[in-house]
This record gives sequence, C-alpha cells and structure tokens, in this order.
Amino acid sequence: MPGSDHDSFEFEPDFSDDELLATIFGDAANEPDGPDAGDGDPDAAESHRGAFGDFGATSSAFIDRSFREKIVLVGVSFPPFDDDLVEEHLDELARLIDTAGADEVGRVVQRRQSPDAATFIGSGKAQEIKEMAIAFDCDTVVFDDELTPAQQFNLEKILGRTAIDRTAVILDIFAQNASSLEGKAQVELAQLKYRLPRLRGKGRSLSQQGGGIGTRGPGETQLEVDRRRLVRRIHKLEEQLRGITHVRDTQRKARRRSLLRNVVIVGYTNAGKSTLLNRLTDSGVLVEDRLFATLDPTTRRLQLPGGESVLMTDTVGFVRKLPHQLVEAFKSTLEVVNDADLLVHVVDGSAVDPQAEIEAVRDVLREIDADGLPELLVFNKCDASEESARLAERFEGAVAISAVTGEGVEALLATIGDRLRALVAPVDLEIPYDRGDLIAAVHRSGEVLSETPGEHSMRMRARLEASEVGRFEQYQVPPGVPAAELN
Repeated sequence: MPGSDHDSFEFEPDFSDDELLATIFGDAANEPDGPDAGDGDPDAAESHRGAFGDFGATSSAFIDRSFREKIVLVGVSFPPFDDDLVEEHLDELARLIDTAGADEVGRVVQRRQSPDAATFIGSGKAQEIKEMAIAFDCDTVVFDDELTPAQQFNLEKILGRTAIDRTAVILDIFAQNASSLEGKAQVELAQLKYRLPRLRGKGRSLSQQGGGIGTRGPGETQLEVDRRRLVRRIHKLEEQLRGITHVRDTQRKARRRSLLRNVVIVGYTNAGKSTLLNRLTDSGVLVEDRLFATLDPTTRRLQLPGGESVLMTDTVGFVRKLPHQLVEAFKSTLEVVNDADLLVHVVDGSAVDPQAEIEAVRDVLREIDADGLPELLVFNKCDASEESARLAERFEGAVAISAVTGEGVEALLATIGDRLRALVAPVDLEIPYDRGDLIAAVHRSGEVLSETPGEHSMRMRARLEASEVGRFEQYQVPPGVPAAELN
C-alpha cells in the first residue's frame, strides 16, 4: 500500500506545540476569554468562544471540537443570480460543518453585484449578521466563498466572533481525518500556508529589541518573528515531502516494471469510491458515510473477467471549491492519478446535482493536468435512486452500479476490461506453423482477436502490450494484406 515505506520520515517540529500554537494564533491563545478579555489593552475587541483568530480558543483546529459549535452560514449570489445554486452550496457547506463537528443554527444569503473589498458582504450586512449571531448565540460565522486575510480580520472586528471561510472548514476536516505521516504533513503544510498571511500581532508593542542610542528605532516585532518561524516550518515540511515524493516515484517505477495497467478511482467526496474498492478487492479500506473519510491512496491488485490483472487505486475525494493549498500540498498523493491508464469516475447517482459534481471533479483533474486521461463514468447508489440508471443511459459508455449490494459490478468489470484492451492498438502477425511456441506465446501475452489458418502459417490479429510487440516484430505484417499474398 502506498505510504507503507514512509516510516523513516519523521516530522519533528522546530519548536514545541505550545510555541507553535502561539505562533499560529498570536496572543489570542494565551489571553483570557470572556467579557474581561480586553482589559488593559485599548485596542482589544470583544472576545467570543471559537477556534480561530483574535476570538479563538487554544485549539489548533479552525472549529473547536471540545463542544458542538453553533455556526451561521453566509452565501453570496453574484450575477447571473442563482439563489437555488447558492442554497445548494450552503447545503453542502452545512454537511461539511457537521463533519467538522459543529451545528448550523442559521444562514444568510445576499445578492451583490461584486464582493466588497473590506468585508466581502458590506458593513451593513455584516452588522445584520452580527445581530443574528447574538440572537442565536453562535460561535463562528462561516462564509461559502474564500475571504482575504483583510476581509476576515475586518469581519471578526465587526462580528465580535470567529469568521472563517469554506477553505478553512475543508482544511479542518482534512486535519481531523489525516492518519499517515504523509497525510498529516500535507495537511499541516496546507494549513500553515493558509494561516501565514492571517497571522495576528500588535506590532511595535511586541518589539523584541529596544531602540538604540539616538534615532535608531525598535527592533524586530513578535509578528515578524512568528512569520519567520512559520516560513521555516513550511520549508522543512516541503523538504520532507520531497523525500516522500522520491519514495512514491520509486513505487511508481516498480508498478511500471510489473507491466500491470493502472486503474484509478476518482470522484466527489462520499460518492462511494472506497466502498467500490472494498467490493472489488476486499481491501478493508475505511468506509464511513461522511465527507473526506479517506485521504491516503490505497492500491490493490484486481483480476478482471478476461484473466488480466490490473492495479486499482482509491484516491482522496474532491469537492467544489477545493482549496488550492490542498491541491498543491497533496500533489505527491494525486500524482497517482496522472499515472492512470483509465480513470473510473464514481458519481453519486442520488446526489441533488450529479452533473455539478462531475464538473467539480473534472475541474480538479484539469488543475493537476489529468483531464486528458481516458475516463469511465460509474453512477453509484442505484439501490438508493433510480436516477443512477437514467444517468448511465444518458452518458455514452457509462455504467450504473451499487457498490453496497454489488448490483452492476460484473458489468463494470467487463467494461473496464474492454476499455483497457481498447487502449492497445491491434497488430497483425503471420507466424509459421513450425513456430507453434510463438503462436502459444501470443495467446499468453495478449488478447487474440482473430486467427486465420493459411497454407504455411497462421494469420493472427492480437492486442499486445508495447513491451511484448518486439518479440514478434519479424512476424508482423501490414493489416488487411491477404495471407495468400504473403505465402
């Protein structure tokens, strides 16, 4: 299984967990929480329980899981206005929030011509959301769109509580589910890159050195120290992940030498990818009805009905607006997709908008330069919805299955075999009868499409792997030439 050779890579922090927390959260991690939090500091704002920013607790998560936070969701509709689409995105954000360990208590949808540079939604709408947050006693306000560091800072000052975006929620879930050393390092790298421009500090009041004699100003601020330490940690993680990338390269070379075809399962999160891998290979991969339950790729050998063996790999699920930081950090993991001979794109046929999920997955594939690979659409959960069968009929070559019950799995395996064989161009061979060993070797090495006996030789049309074609090069003949003209 990929990742099994990574035990030699140790991710040791440059400083203690407490120091790292202080670096990430600024002074908020050490300040009292409550009505008196701002005493003694004229610049301090009203505090509120939560998990991030000036109003955050001492948790390394964006959403505090020591209790079920109350969350208000905010979505913005831009021209051309589609409120139904915004509501659908907020429904998905609510599922993400639930997976992260919090509860939605309210939502706000706003129509705007363009985002407000200072607060994304405008100061008037921010005050309205503040009143709603107070009424619901909510801990955090989550925006469906990505916020700039300045917008997040300004919103938290107005709201008096944590304001985060969809990116932070997804990063939080990934951190919660990461289990392998590589997965944890990739998530930490993505989190640090997200948090770096959002560091908080009090500038000159936290200067590390006093001014010198004369006009020399104060020395380095605490914020500058924190930023430099975070950058050093980021560089160390990147270096360690480059080492793991080398291990993955070695594993890929070994797979190529095995001459086995690579079939990679991709799809939207919670579409049933791991369930399908377990159904086909009895791999024992973790299966849960929640988003991003699987982060680390798992590869198993699978024998197809035609007798050929392939390597099948389950990958991390994709989602709309997948954070760019995660795509970058998980590139070493996602590179297995680029090596695929065939992508099995699993789609939840019972989803509200399967087409939108298909496009979201293809957007990520384009981002990692894997959009040109052969793709087989598989509409899962036909036991839960008849829509899977209807979708399979609408998309040419698609298959409808139930990974839970096994319905349609045999047809899927046959289709995978057909698609893989179709990737290999057939060759025409003319082999003398006295070379019966070669005739038998063709049957062993590939798929024989036809055999036509001649007077002195056997005319064969077969699909052979590129590594096998050389053995029979002297017996290759142009396609369509009658055997009689060659004898």
